[in-house]
Amino acid sequence: MSNEQNVNPLDEYFNGKFPKQPQSPPGLQKEMDPVPDCGEATYKGNDQLKGKRILVTGGDSGIGRAAAIAYAREGADVAIVYLPEEQPDADEVKKLIEAENQKAVLLPGDLRSEDFSKEIVEKTVSELGGLDVLALVAGKQQSTSNIEDITTEQLTSTFETNIYSMFWTIQAALPHLSEGASIITTSSIQGYSPSENLLDYASTKFAIRGFTIALAKQLAPKGIRVNSIAPGPIWTALQVTGGQPQDSIPEFGKETPLKRAGQPAELAHQYVYLASEKSNYVTGEISGITGGLPLG
Repeated sequence: MSNEQNVNPLDEYFNGKFPKQPQSPPGLQKEMDPVPDCGEATYKGNDQLKGKRILVTGGDSGIGRAAAIAYAREGADVAIVYLPEEQPDADEVKKLIEAENQKAVLLPGDLRSEDFSKEIVEKTVSELGGLDVLALVAGKQQSTSNIEDITTEQLTSTFETNIYSMFWTIQAALPHLSEGASIITTSSIQGYSPSENLLDYASTKFAIRGFTIALAKQLAPKGIRVNSIAPGPIWTALQVTGGQPQDSIPEFGKETPLKRAGQPAELAHQYVYLASEKSNYVTGEISGITGGLPLG
């Protein structure tokens, strides 16, 4: 006997063919078709993070946006980091956070800058009165079929965005983090099963795994937890701005056992869980949300 309240994961979200839709990076989520679902209309909170002060990188769109919305609906004040070109998306997130009577801090800039990566921490602490959780989601991904075509500029930019900025931001944050604080990094299925066209990106995601596990061991004596989330194919602006070849966009996500791409909203609860006291015995873990693609 079926339960009418059960939801079939195969068709809970969009499972058709995505139209090809090239955008120049970093792109705008609001111009995508379909627009990614970040939980704007569906996420319901219950004060799991009441009083927390949270900094989210990449918080204007995609997974970071879903996390920021969820954090606000769980009672947290939220600062979001994004590129200046992404201002229209960031303005929408600010309104969504403030609709929950939570404080929103907008931090436009480029995480490839060491000064900016550290400055965002100081601005967050100044505006929110402290810092309890770091959710490091921002990333750069560009599909390149041949290693010979990966320029030094692309290689440097990808590593600065995905790896260097984490070191810089956490270095600045540690003096402000007390016992019970949480750091959440974002790895990927690419950190386990890399695609041949994402050589530089996959390399950074393997690095994030090692970074997370080592830092968790280092900070455990201070009562600070460090964990990571490894998404599979998630429908975000990253994909349509060169993260995938345009010819691959229509079938994006169909290779998973669940036969569809994931939506950012489907990761929000895990970002909340790892930020909350419910995960106080969890550190050094990588949580896969991949539509059935195995980690390892």
